Parts: sequence; structure tokens; C-alpha cells
Amino acid sequence: MNLNLMHPRDLITLIMKRLYGYGMTTTSGGNLSIMDSDGNMWISPGGIDKGTLRPEDIVCVKKDGSIEGIHKPSSEFPFHRHIYQIRPDVKAVLHAHPAALVAFSIAKKTPNPALLTKAPGICGKIGFAEYEIPGSEALGNKISAEFEKGMNCILLENHGVCCSGKNLLEAFERFETLDYLARIELKAMSIGKLRPLSVETQNLARSIEQTRLAEFMPAEHTPHECELRSDMMKLINRSYNRMLSFSTDGTFSVRVSPNQFLITPKGADRMNVREDELVLIQDNYCELHKTPSRAVGLFKMIYDAHPWVNAIIVSKPVNVMGFAVTDQAIDSRTIPESYILLRDIVNVDCAEHYRDPAATVAKIAPNAPVVMLRNDCLLTVGSTLLQAFDRLEVAEFCANSLLSSRRLGGVKPITETQKQDLIKAFNLPE
Repeated sequence: MNLNLMHPRDLITLIMKRLYGYGMTTTSGGNLSIMDSDGNMWISPGGIDKGTLRPEDIVCVKKDGSIEGIHKPSSEFPFHRHIYQIRPDVKAVLHAHPAALVAFSIAKKTPNPALLTKAPGICGKIGFAEYEIPGSEALGNKISAEFEKGMNCILLENHGVCCSGKNLLEAFERFETLDYLARIELKAMSIGKLRPLSVETQNLARSIEQTRLAEFMPAEHTPHECELRSDMMKLINRSYNRMLSFSTDGTFSVRVSPNQFLITPKGADRMNVREDELVLIQDNYCELHKTPSRAVGLFKMIYDAHPWVNAIIVSKPVNVMGFAVTDQAIDSRTIPESYILLRDIVNVDCAEHYRDPAATVAKIAPNAPVVMLRNDCLLTVGSTLLQAFDRLEVAEFCANSLLSSRRLGGVKPITETQKQDLIKAFNLPE
């Protein structure tokens, strides 16, 4: 699905269904708009069930102010108009009320982008607009004043959040990243001391350049490769639907042959990425006219160093990342399945990884198939893509269980003797 070729009314409907489906807004809450090249604003209607929104429900506010459509535009239309007037570079606006961000807006606080390596680059500085009556010109003035400062993510006091972009997908990516950041911070606050990235580490993360590979035209796409592309798509989609990845984040890869592997493309929407967009890597060459994930260099190092690894996944599940931004580790000795699949999770400081990725690769082993890069991601490997995905899911379930057990009186992990019994009973690698 090429979102760039969708009509504004279809794209607004698609993104609104995603917002509502993931519980990021309510039946009556939230509104989206797109400014087209003719100066017409397409906006979601007011008073219409967001769970059953149709393309024909979307309203067009013409450049001359006339309205076309079967409904009235959203009651928040004034602040959408204000933003477009003050920021000609903005072509899409998203407003919603996800619970985590509303919590911050009620507390008059903003999430800390420095908790994650990529968040500052996506969200930028986060603004805060003081309370005004929803739908009022006064609210529009306060929101647009924040956007006038160059910000693209604004929390609205006791209300919700507003994000903008050069298109609706970029606005949604900023919104989803900000919401995800808020949920991680709330999780982390119940775990331990927050460990935001230093300015030095943030600069180091930004300085890492994309690995540039020469291009090649594959002679053929074998049935085996085509089957692996299909398998990848199913799990990428499942990962997004289970909220294990988000927007353009989350990298999947599978080995095709000793010198070939597939990897997700850079910057593609993980819910709508297509099989033909997956990138084939062969030796030090990249499939023609495609840009692989920035992790391609790391993944190649892993495949080259570990012939037993046939699949790699990098993602940021929210409960796992709650631990990753604190001083606490995930103890995989919760239930037998967790320890069997995860073993003891390796923890690596992200700055150390950036300086010496080979050292991170060397830590991966049959008895250490899961690595947590602090403030960055969770990396899982497997002999199959399904096994790597299973480890991702189990790590998130394990982290969630540990969070819950804290509320019940504390963690009581499997003992060292019981751990050794599992290693022996299941013939696990030492």
C-alpha cells in the first residue's frame, strides 16, 4: 500500500482507524487533517463515531472557506487552521487523547525524549500549551504560538496532544513515538531510577551514519526467498498489531543463504510495508534502488560471526524498554519458558555499543540469544525467524510479569538449582 498515492479522505480514515483500534483515542475524541497542494483542508468530522469512520465522512474546507461534505468539520477546526496559517511547511495535523500523554498533560509535564536514542530526532523539543476551552479561537492561538517556535509535538494542558508533519504519516510517527515514550517513562518510574542519555551519547547516536552499500540487480528471486519474504511480512504485521513495534521502528531480518539475507527498509511504515519493499543483501551489495535499515551493518556482522543465527529482530517493546531506561535488569528466571527461550539477557550500554559494535556481536551466543541495548532496543536472534520473534514476545511478557509482581510483593525468581535443572532437562547450551 503506497500511502503517498492515497486520497486525503482515505488516508485520514486509515490513520483514524489505527488510532481508534489501538486505544489512542475514543469514539468522540481526536481529529486529523491534511492540507492539499491546492490549499484545501481535509479534516475529520465532528460528532461521528471514530470506530466506524468512512471516507465519505471526511470534510473538505476549501481555500475560500466553503465546506464540502455531509458533516460539519471537527469542532477543533480552529486550531488546525491556526497551525497551517502560522506554519506553511506543515501539511498534516493530528490531535488525540492517548491515556499516557493525557496523564502528562494533567500533571503539566512532558515526556523526556532523552530516554531513547531516536526519540529526539523524531519528536524534537516538546511544547506545552496552557488550557483553553476546546474548539475555541483562544486554544488555537495558544497551540499555534507553540508551533510558531518550530515545535512539532505539543501537549495540551488537561486535554491531549497535537502533532504535525510534512504529511500525515510523519505526524502519526511523531505522535506514536511520543505516546510510546510517555508509556515507557510511566513504566520506568515504577521500576527504578531513570537513566536519560547524556548529551554526549545523544550526539554520538546522531553521528552514526547509514552503512552505504553498492547496489546489484538480483539474477532471480528464488522460491525460498519469496517464501521468506512472505514469512517476514506476516511477523512484521503481527509485531505491529501486538504493539511490539511502532511506526517506522522495528527491524526484521532473515538469512536466505550463506551470503544473502533480507532486511526491512529504512523509514517504511511497519504496518503497511510490502514484500517487494524488503531489501535483499548479498555479500557487500544491496538490492538495486532500495535503502535497507540503518542496522544492516550490524546485522551483517552478526550473520558473519555466527553461522547458527538465521534471523535477527530489533525492536522496542514498551515493558522491556521500561527496564532499558532505568538501572534495573530483566531477570528472565520468572517461569521455565522465559529462561529456556531467553536465557540470561545480556545488557550493553548503548554508547559502548556505538563505539564498538563488534564487542556487542561477540556477546551473542547460543546461551545468550537476547541483548538489551540500554536506551535503544532489544535484539533477539534465532535459528528461525519464528524463534527470534518468540523470544521478542517472551521478553515482553517476562518484563510485564516482573512489573506486576512488584505490585504483589516482589520478584521471586527460579532458584539457581532450578535453573540448572532446566539446562539439564532441556539440553540447553552452556
